[in-house]
Amino acid sequence: MNILVCIKQVPDTKDVRLDPETNTMAREGVASIMNPFDRHALEEAVRIKEEHDGTVTALSMGPPQAEEVLREAVSFGADEGVLVSDRAFAGADTWATSYTLGMAARSLGEFDLILCGKQAIDGDTAQVGPGLACRLNMPYVTCVQKVSEMGGGFILVERMMDDGYDVVRLPLPALLTVVKDINEPRVSSLKGKMKAKKAVIKVLTAADIEAEKQYIGLAGSPTQVVKIFTPKPRGDRTVFSGTPEEQVNQLVERLNAYF
Repeated sequence: MNILVCIKQVPDTKDVRLDPETNTMAREGVASIMNPFDRHALEEAVRIKEEHDGTVTALSMGPPQAEEVLREAVSFGADEGVLVSDRAFAGADTWATSYTLGMAARSLGEFDLILCGKQAIDGDTAQVGPGLACRLNMPYVTCVQKVSEMGGGFILVERMMDDGYDVVRLPLPALLTVVKDINEPRVSSLKGKMKAKKAVIKVLTAADIEAEKQYIGLAGSPTQVVKIFTPKPRGDRTVFSGTPEEQVNQLVERLNAYF
């Protein structure tokens, strides 16, 4: 069972800044972490590997500093880390990102299962996972909360829904995006940290994955941010205090004043 896990290094949410010139996220000098949803995808990949044998490859697209989350992935049980890094990838939207990750995945060989987090906390689009599956022409399920069974070339999963869950059976190879309910990530061991420290992170450029220039980076992104601004406060704001009953009465009085 060969598993690929896509991991993104994201800015710590309290430190998000935007570049007013390029209208893209400024990452220089900003504290970064492993995307939380991807952390659960990695944990599930390692659990599947432990049960069915095989390998787990962690793949990330980003600047050189993204090597940090790949070493972290190795410390948690991934067998190797691969970083897709090239200045030509800068400014990529979800379309260009899924293309780049797809080309990188093809260059690495064949995988039985690809796991991604449901979404990245810096973009919240939840588009890269499904986009990658379409690029690789494989079936996929989003918002997976449990992997129930696996064997005979098929996988059975539970997909989280607003009013419960769906049970979905799909053939392998396949791609899953997971939610946080799927597991509780482990803490890396001393042995894992030592392995991560010695690990050689493979770096792939645009040329290495044979990516076409017109499909990568800002130039290959059909969606672009035209303008960034902070919304101005609309109208007056009133804070009601007191007991719940008193606050309700204050609200009613305020509403009556408008009619």
